[in-house]
Amino acid sequence: MSTDEIRAIELLSRVSYGRVAMSMRAMPFVAPARHIVADGRVLLRLHRGLGYHRACNGSVVAYGADNFSSGSANLWSVQFTGTAEIVEPTAEELAEFGAEPELVDGEPFDPVYMRIEPQFVTVHALDYASETPGTRPAPHSVRRHLHHVA
Repeated sequence: MSTDEIRAIELLSRVSYGRVAMSMRAMPFVAPARHIVADGRVLLRLHRGLGYHRACNGSVVAYGADNFSSGSANLWSVQFTGTAEIVEPTAEELAEFGAEPELVDGEPFDPVYMRIEPQFVTVHALDYASETPGTRPAPHSVRRHLHHVA
């Protein structure tokens, strides 16, 4: 794994939720999801009742997370793009996800788990810590092709 890929995984582990982007009926769609990183892959927990997992399963999706609402002077965003598949998580992975919500849109939460096999990772970092009045630093963007992670 490259340094940039390791950095993306480290950043993703700092937050618990992100957004999965997929295509539903030939239209782009974005949905919130809880995530963990296991064996270099992103594992998502979604609510089965919304049906988003059906659109993701076997398809190429993008999963992104960020710290934009953190108040930090060092903002970042990561995106993992790859094929998603429905999986049964291990006991250790379930424990890492932590507590489940009781309700989603007023319905009892019914979890479904998706694993993304990343093919591309994108890291964007916006550093305002060194900002001088009237200037903004240019965002640093890195995009790398991931090799298959065993």
